[in-house]
Amino acid sequence: MKKYTGLAMLFLSLLLLLAACGGDESNNNDSTNEETTQEEQTEGDSSKENGQPEDDDNSTQGGHGGNHMSSDGDVPEELKIAEDPAFNEGDTVIIEAEHSEGGETMMKGAEATVTGAFTTTAYAVSFTPTDGGDPVTNHKWIIHEELEDPGEAPLEEGTEVTLNADHMEGMNGAKATIDTAEETTVYMLDFTTVHGDQEVTDHKWVTEDELSAAEE
Repeated sequence: MKKYTGLAMLFLSLLLLLAACGGDESNNNDSTNEETTQEEQTEGDSSKENGQPEDDDNSTQGGHGGNHMSSDGDVPEELKIAEDPAFNEGDTVIIEAEHSEGGETMMKGAEATVTGAFTTTAYAVSFTPTDGGDPVTNHKWIIHEELEDPGEAPLEEGTEVTLNADHMEGMNGAKATIDTAEETTVYMLDFTTVHGDQEVTDHKWVTEDELSAAEE
């Protein structure tokens, strides 16, 4: 009888030992999982704080958008001031065109102030940005004086040119093709985007037929 009792006690002790080992392993796994989760959360928070996107797949590149709608107001020395423009410097006008790329309305309908009026040839051009961005088609506007060694104006449709302007990233130095040419008066403008979220200064360029007089 004592023999069987001793065996039973030994068997029970083994069961308890196995149960204890199993519990320790489970606790260790839980602890490891918690530490891994905390590390992932910390890395995610760090990326957000540093301004790094969580997923680059949805990133887009705009054209005449963001801060690139403004300019420093400098114009080429050879650009001629318009003698009798429809709108003079200081006039309030309404923008009737949309130059921002990507489908977002930023300009059309905005009230603007004329900061300069010049006589030139304005071109719509197509080009591939030098920074590897997506090709841009029918970009409005590049003026004749913003082309590298352009020769006599106006240039014919299909003419290949080099851009000497920085209206958007990757534009300066890019090879482009003339889509259309229009001898006109072009304007620089100050305005607030239609959603009221950005002040734009000395925007280049808007043609005369893209503006209307503001109601008094």
